[in-house]
Amino acid sequence: MAVSATEVMVRLRPPAHLLFGPAAPNHVRFRLGPDRVSIGLGVRTKEPGEEMRGRASELLMCDDEGGRMDAYERLIGDALRGDPTLFARQDSIEEAWRIVDKVIHRADGSDSPRPYEPGGFGPVEAEKLAEEYGGWHNPGLRC
Repeated sequence: MAVSATEVMVRLRPPAHLLFGPAAPNHVRFRLGPDRVSIGLGVRTKEPGEEMRGRASELLMCDDEGGRMDAYERLIGDALRGDPTLFARQDSIEEAWRIVDKVIHRADGSDSPRPYEPGGFGPVEAEKLAEEYGGWHNPGLRC
C-alpha cells in the first residue's frame, strides 16, 4: 500500500506595511510524506541594489534523507556500541606519525616551512624527501 504525501499551505494576513513594492507570497507551506519533510516560507525579499524593489521568494527547508544518519551520528553510535570498524588502529596511527614526523623535523633541524612559487609543486628541499623512492612526479612537466 503506497502512502501519499500531505501538503498544507497556511496563508498569512497581509503585513501592516508593505516593503519592496506590492504584496507578495505570504505563507507557510508544510509537506509531510513518507520520503521527505519540507517547510516553505513564502516571502518578499529585497532585490540587490540601491532601489527598494522586491521579488517573491520561497525559503525552503527539506529533509529528503529520512532515517539516514550523517557521518558523525554513525561514528558516535559505533563508539557507543564498541564497534571499532570505522576507527583507525593504533599501529596505523603510529606509522602515519612516523612518516609525518620526518617531514616536520627536517634533517637540517629547521621546523619552519620553506617558501616556493605560487602554483608550484613545493620547495626545492621537498625533492630530497622522495629521493630514495625515485623522486616526485611533477604533473606540470611534459616528457
